[in-house]
Amino acid sequence: MRRLAAWHGSERTLTRGPAEGRIAERLAALTAALTADPPPYGGDGWVDMYGDGIVEELERRVAALLGMEAAAFFPTGTMAQQVALRCWAGRSGNPVVAVHPLSHLEVHERDAYLTVSGLRAVRPTSEPRPPTAEDVLGLDEPFGTLALELPLRDAGFVLPTWDELVAVVEAARERDAVVHFDGARLWECTAHFGRELPEIAALADSVYVSFYKSVDGISGAALAGPETLVAEARAWRHRYGGQLFQQWPAALAALDGLDRELPRLPSYVAHARVVAQALRTAFTAEGVSWSRVHPEVPHTHQFQVWLPYPAAVLDEAGVRLAEETGTTLFRRWREPGPPGLAATELTVASPALDWTAEDVTAAAGAFLARVRELMEGDG
Repeated sequence: MRRLAAWHGSERTLTRGPAEGRIAERLAALTAALTADPPPYGGDGWVDMYGDGIVEELERRVAALLGMEAAAFFPTGTMAQQVALRCWAGRSGNPVVAVHPLSHLEVHERDAYLTVSGLRAVRPTSEPRPPTAEDVLGLDEPFGTLALELPLRDAGFVLPTWDELVAVVEAARERDAVVHFDGARLWECTAHFGRELPEIAALADSVYVSFYKSVDGISGAALAGPETLVAEARAWRHRYGGQLFQQWPAALAALDGLDRELPRLPSYVAHARVVAQALRTAFTAEGVSWSRVHPEVPHTHQFQVWLPYPAAVLDEAGVRLAEETGTTLFRRWREPGPPGLAATELTVASPALDWTAEDVTAAAGAFLARVRELMEGDG
């Protein structure tokens, strides 16, 4: 495919997708993770069977990182979330979940918690922002669980302030509800909140985290919470088909990612703010009629970029930039709103750290030059 060839052929890449690595590269990385003497993560032991060994080590590691009593490994975050909400509905006796309509539960899981588990949703707000304490207190019917996505990806990877988060959790308690954090990307929230992971997680009754988002794992997730909840979750994991025979590659990649990427995330968040400012500067200098970097100051190392051109034009301009200059600036664009107004997501991680603000503005200028050529009819 031309797009992939252009991306892989680039000498410089601002943002790299998690699925763009070659099989041989990932195998080499896993092998390198086990070359220490003695091998880390029990690498000189036997492969796991149905979740023992290295998988149990990963579960203990996650529970400790989050300050929770226990954690259970799941093959997917979707399964982990369904099990968590199902367990809480049974314990609270209330099948109603208060959830944002832009949350992963609603947008990216095909309404699984509704159709598979028979739960029901209420919406604290439809605004593209995290729900507030006033939203939660104002719900006109009881609910058993408040599910909060941190950060709220489809609203722009946005987070509440720490005080707002504490207040919304307290509001849920006042409504006699439990709190579940969809924390797939919780790892990178510490810089924004100014708090460590255990203090953030302590606000919730259960937390789901992902291993391939932010920490560069292959796949998999964990559900953390009280020991009794996690024990029940393991039973439901088996019923949902998540008791896999062997999961050691995913567990190994997750442990390696926690060691390697987790300490770097604050630097990624800080550099995302440099990149965001540089893009705004470039768009202004290039006379773009309307643009937006959202949030203006990113809350995590991910944010949205909006430009007033068709997605197909922006995609083609990005491919041409990569082919002609060896530089990949943006990935895919989409049009989630009015036609002709496109958005993309940027993830600032290790490939971006050697990009200065001047590098970003220069690449953005070259990208927009190709956009103008396409809009004027070239090609």
